[in-house]
Amino acid sequence: MPRSATGSGGGACTSSGSPSSPWPRPSPRWPRGPVSSSPRGCSRAAAAAVLLPLTLTLISEAFPAEKRGVAIGVWGGVTGLGVAAGPVLGGAVTEGLSWQWIFWLNVPTGLAMLPLAALKLRESHGPRPQLDVVGLLLAAVGLTGLAWAPVRAPQAGWGSAEVLGALAVGVVFVAAFLGWERSRACYPMLPLGYFRRRAFSTANAVAFLTFMSLLGSLFVITQLFQLGLGNSPLQAGVRILVWTGMPLLVAPLAGALADRFGNRPFMFGGLVLQAAGLGLLAWQVQPGVSYGRLVLPLIVAGIGISMVFPTVANAVTSAVPPADAGVAAGVNNALRELGGVFGVAAAAAVFTHFGGYGSAREFVDGCGPALWVSAGVAAAGALVAALAPARAPARGPEAPRAGTRRPEASRARV
Repeated sequence: MPRSATGSGGGACTSSGSPSSPWPRPSPRWPRGPVSSSPRGCSRAAAAAVLLPLTLTLISEAFPAEKRGVAIGVWGGVTGLGVAAGPVLGGAVTEGLSWQWIFWLNVPTGLAMLPLAALKLRESHGPRPQLDVVGLLLAAVGLTGLAWAPVRAPQAGWGSAEVLGALAVGVVFVAAFLGWERSRACYPMLPLGYFRRRAFSTANAVAFLTFMSLLGSLFVITQLFQLGLGNSPLQAGVRILVWTGMPLLVAPLAGALADRFGNRPFMFGGLVLQAAGLGLLAWQVQPGVSYGRLVLPLIVAGIGISMVFPTVANAVTSAVPPADAGVAAGVNNALRELGGVFGVAAAAAVFTHFGGYGSAREFVDGCGPALWVSAGVAAAGALVAALAPARAPARGPEAPRAGTRRPEASRARV
């Protein structure tokens, strides 16, 4: 399928799915509040899932390997701009209008980008002549089950039939997907041999642990500034800019330097800083703590995560043949999102065990342990990053070309 056309379609879905219907507002005291969903919400999520990995694919094809770190660094900086602007714009819209208006922000942006995408993006195609439909369905059901369980666990309980059933379904379908890709698929959507490449496997593990730490801490910190320290949504968004704004400043530099020194030093050093910043933040959090005491830990953690964003993406796409950069980006994106889901679930579970929403003090009591967990996950990610190869390896053999079928898969289907 044409990649740029798919990206344009994703942008259209994001825009068309944005206007909000009068759904019930989720409780600010998540995870106790209800979770709302709708077909429009699903369309936005699907569009985002299409767009994000395709951006890396198009960058990988547009730039030679020796300049890709700079390009992906800029990509990381622009991503950081969105991360930094989101809480500020969201806080301003929530205070000035209502939370439903947040969804309208995507409409003018998406409409403006559609003609630019159609005119400026260079078309490209993947190497496979047909879609691995069976593998796609198995992976979709398996990952949905694995994501559903931690999302529902804070409300239903980890020992509930719903959560255990979702985990069981996820594990079974992911195992079936691996078996199908290994021996049955004619044109496997994910060549499992890539996981035998140290650069590919370590970078994806780092991505999972990075976002597990990042999203878990983000869940805690955004609420800390509002419920624990009494800031408005807009004030909270502005005050955490010292953390969320760092990718805009640091990611382009890290991406450029990674072309010279390799990705491993920046993945390892970034996660060490992320762990140190979150650990310092957990140590400082207490009732009545001043904002000034939180600035340095937030800056340290922000610099750390900014070093990881571009270098993980560069390591993943550099570990596979150029034609399969989209596959690598898709796997990386899926593991990032799955890590984020488990990170929020872990932080929420620890928070509810040690604290609660009854008072500001009770809330702060739960924040410290939850942040320590996120810091520990980042430290584990640093250990994995230390196992990555020092320099980007050779790309190896090309991906399967159109019209070629895997012989063992053909025999297995007879």
